[in-house]
Amino acid sequence: MVTFSNVKNNKEINYLIESSQKQLDALGYTEHSMRHINIVSNRAAEVLQKLDYNEHRVELARIAGYMHDIGNTINRVDHAHSGAILAYEILKDMGMNLEDRTEVMMAIGNHDEATGTAVSDISAALILADKSDVHRNRVRNRDIVTFDKHDKVNYAVTKTDFIMDREKRKVTLDITIDNTICPVLDYFDIFMERTKMSKYAAKYLNIWFELIINGTKLL
Repeated sequence: MVTFSNVKNNKEINYLIESSQKQLDALGYTEHSMRHINIVSNRAAEVLQKLDYNEHRVELARIAGYMHDIGNTINRVDHAHSGAILAYEILKDMGMNLEDRTEVMMAIGNHDEATGTAVSDISAALILADKSDVHRNRVRNRDIVTFDKHDKVNYAVTKTDFIMDREKRKVTLDITIDNTICPVLDYFDIFMERTKMSKYAAKYLNIWFELIINGTKLL
């Protein structure tokens, strides 16, 4: 059985992750490397753990979270689909069984808001985890004058809390935005589709998605 530990210590996977970030740096994108994938991996697992899914499903969510952005090593465009195929082949070579590697492929292939949606418990958990990682630490460009709109919004976010409430069957994304950098409306201008995707992913899991910005409940 291929475990998360096997995946995390796989040199090929980690090299693809590092190479992905090199390409994204050249294109001026936000951080999608070790910091991001570990947050996504942990949060995806947390979602299913708190909803009492079995440990095997939790482990697959953790693996999908760790591998979800490797397609960026090919091209940012359509990275979810290319990454899903890459992940499938790598996991096959590692000895993961057909059913499990298909689940991971399906989740990765549906994590991008441009073409994907929640189609399984693992994909829903991955979406919620991935779209929750908004923070100034993701901004690679340190020259504020040259920030694009994505840099500006991410840099304005000084704190992000991802809270799973088992009893209330609710997931909360609690964000603090520095209004001197950008107004709250700019967040929605950039992340409206991601917010809608998160809401649907929560619905798939039969839970509620709550968005709080600067102490005000918006969803």
